[in-house]
Amino acid sequence: MKPFRAITSWLAVTAGSLLIAAAFNILLIPQQLLSGGLSGISMMIGYLTGSNIGWLYMALNIPVLIWGWFTLGRRFVGWSAYSVAAATLFMQLIPATPLAQDILLSSVFGGILLGFGTGLCLRAGGSSGGFDIVASIVSRSRDLPVGMLIFVLNGLVIGILVFFTNNWDIALYSLISIFTAGKVVDLIHIRHLKVTVFIITQKTDELLARMLARPRGVTIIKTQGAFTHRENDMLMTVTTRYELEELKLMIRKLDPKAFVNIVETVGVVGDFRRNSS
Repeated sequence: MKPFRAITSWLAVTAGSLLIAAAFNILLIPQQLLSGGLSGISMMIGYLTGSNIGWLYMALNIPVLIWGWFTLGRRFVGWSAYSVAAATLFMQLIPATPLAQDILLSSVFGGILLGFGTGLCLRAGGSSGGFDIVASIVSRSRDLPVGMLIFVLNGLVIGILVFFTNNWDIALYSLISIFTAGKVVDLIHIRHLKVTVFIITQKTDELLARMLARPRGVTIIKTQGAFTHRENDMLMTVTTRYELEELKLMIRKLDPKAFVNIVETVGVVGDFRRNSS
């Protein structure tokens, strides 16, 4: 990775982690609200036991990050681990004092800050850990509706909170925060879980050697430039938003002159792991 790109990725993940920690400590936690994913589980445990939510957040992420280290790209998991560690540290430094007294404002703007921070981490090629790692692993092994899976897991966390507290107001405001965070991530990163990537290149062999090592299929389409009449290859592959930044980085490294078109994919029929011939 070039030094400039490494610095910009570090700045993006650090800023994203700071926003995530701020969303937790000054908007969600003071109102006893939950976020989605493992952070929501750590909040629920913290509320019920009085434990430090930041350290719980890190502890719950460690086994998921280890799982991802052996399953996903090390760059993705490395940045995700840094994001979790940085967010945990920032949570120890930022006082858990409410920015707003109104619970609706806290849930909406907490979701906005959380979504913005998570989106920055995703754009830098990492994630905020938790269910993002699980979603990436699941999407690599089989074509499941990952968005629905995450929604069900988050709903389960909310349901457990209601069971212990019998407080539907907190549960519904937490759902507002989770929904808002998801929408902001869509705006900053990409809306769909799957995208189709078209790559016009003259370095087909170099790109194929790296792309075929990934769990996605690749189709080669012969093309001809309208102005130059030069023949090129167009490589088509379908990937997930969790793998997109790693793929873009690989293309820029192997063929900086490649023309890349990224299209949102509504759905895929067939074997998503090896979806092209």
